[in-house]
Amino acid sequence: MDIELADPATDFRSGFACLVGRPNAGKSTLTNALVGTKVAITSGRPQTTRHAIRGIINRPDAQLILVDTPGLHRPRTLLGQRLNDVVRTTLSEVDVIGFCMPADEPLGRGDRFIADELGRMAGRTPVVAILTKVDAVGDPDRVGARLLEVSGLGDFADIVPVSAVSSFQVGTLADVLVSRLPEGPRLYPDGELTDEPEQVMVAELIREAALEGVRDELPHSLAVVVEEMIPRENRPEDRPLLDVHVNVYVERPSQKAIVIGAGGSRLRDVGTRARTQIEALLGTPIYLDLHVKVAKDWQRDPKQLRRLGF
Repeated sequence: MDIELADPATDFRSGFACLVGRPNAGKSTLTNALVGTKVAITSGRPQTTRHAIRGIINRPDAQLILVDTPGLHRPRTLLGQRLNDVVRTTLSEVDVIGFCMPADEPLGRGDRFIADELGRMAGRTPVVAILTKVDAVGDPDRVGARLLEVSGLGDFADIVPVSAVSSFQVGTLADVLVSRLPEGPRLYPDGELTDEPEQVMVAELIREAALEGVRDELPHSLAVVVEEMIPRENRPEDRPLLDVHVNVYVERPSQKAIVIGAGGSRLRDVGTRARTQIEALLGTPIYLDLHVKVAKDWQRDPKQLRRLGF
């Protein structure tokens, strides 16, 4: 009997998958779980993600580039409109879409809004419904009821319940997404986990630290820009130090006072939390120089949005 061997040149799959969902649906946490390391910042605050973050999943049979997007929502500001534009542009460019809906919350207007958006793409890009955060529900009957709800929301290529926290079915979801990719070669070098520039990732880690414990109205007003990252001169080769100069922008002087805290205590805490993660990312000690500045109503100002990278 002749045995036909698999041809790696034709059996290998590669392509892009986009995770979409309303704000705080668990997209970034799931992205990190699928990639196996932290490439997207996470927070309990809605609309934490502001860029399309690419995480790269390398497998013997495939390379899946996972794009975590901002939450699709009804925008109230120019920033919100531009974040939605990021999502819609990404949706039009990927090979498969993962539509994330949290298991611990009922389907809402935001989910139906996104389902309608995806319905307009019917036939062009397969959509996999992903029921996230099933660990937060516990009761299998409740999970089953939520899956039935989800199935009635659209014509999905597949429906997968997952938990990024407990790793439940994360591997299964990766298999489902990979199965929808076209055959093709690796698009990134093997072992690469993200194509995000270091300065963007550093800015995101600082924003993640700054989001902890702030008032409800403040998260959307925070923007972080890394002005420069330069090696400290005249340091011994075995004791390098990277100077990282960063501006944190808010919209009002009252918000600046909140971020800085009494006697600068809160800003120091932000710096301490962020520095640990940045040093792990860059693999070198850093000196983190943080400044808080006011950019009045930047979320609604086209010129300031461009200056801040949106």
